[in-house]
Amino acid sequence: MEITFLGTSSAVHSYTRNHPGIILKAFGEVMLFDCGESTQRQLIYAKISPMKISKIFISHYHGDHILGLPGLLQSLNFRGREKPLKIYGPKGIKQVENAIYSLGYCKFDFPVEFIEINSGTIVETAEYIIKSQEVKHNVINLAYSIEEKKKPRFLREKAIELGVPVGPLFGKLHNGEEIEVNGKIIKPEQVLGAARKGIKITYSGDTRPCEEMIEFAKNSTLLIHESTYTLEDEDKARENFHSTSQDAATIAKCSNSKQLILTHISTRYTDTEDLLKEAKQVFENVEVADDLMTIEILSA
Repeated sequence: MEITFLGTSSAVHSYTRNHPGIILKAFGEVMLFDCGESTQRQLIYAKISPMKISKIFISHYHGDHILGLPGLLQSLNFRGREKPLKIYGPKGIKQVENAIYSLGYCKFDFPVEFIEINSGTIVETAEYIIKSQEVKHNVINLAYSIEEKKKPRFLREKAIELGVPVGPLFGKLHNGEEIEVNGKIIKPEQVLGAARKGIKITYSGDTRPCEEMIEFAKNSTLLIHESTYTLEDEDKARENFHSTSQDAATIAKCSNSKQLILTHISTRYTDTEDLLKEAKQVFENVEVADDLMTIEILSA
């Protein structure tokens, strides 16, 4: 899995930070989480083709998270996109859809589906599962997680003991198919060990620290959490329903996450040293995202 931060600012742009947007490359797909203003320009800088985006997930409808969407969609149409695109978001996405279609002479020659979702499973394939969870902001906000499905470990020696010849029949058993060997039925559960945990990535959107976020992020390989303020501005964090970097670190620690990346940084902080220092007091494996930063997460 590869993650690129297109934008890491909150509310307004700065010289170095764009509005929120995160690209996830995984399972042969390109997915976009939030779509702030200038997202399509950031895609150019990141050398990521917007034509490859298969799904867009919107956390909530504050402008810094969605104002790049109308322009991105119209550019995709202008470039001749034919592949369908699914856009997921909380209650209110139909109003967003209507607003987009009312902007200028807007029409799309490719299928665009706006899908309203609640907390729960959104997408499930043989390779991954994507879930959402409503968390605590001053408007409806959904956090998202994407978790890799890992096949159970194949017990090779056990299969050989049962008379299974080395070769294609191993693959059938590992894929959950029964086979027959010398008139004897071999079932997958006879040669499969315990299921392995795959990579889990969780993205908070905008939120105050809450139990829902802790539970949703449980055992994340990577937690991407908003970190709008330092402790000095904790009152503003409460007032605006955001988190401090130490709040984010506490969520990471309590959820047993392995790594934390802070994003959604207020423009009042040109230097993020205090944000990082305060987070590290609670959770050591943390860094602050910068625009166009890319990280790769390898399967266990």
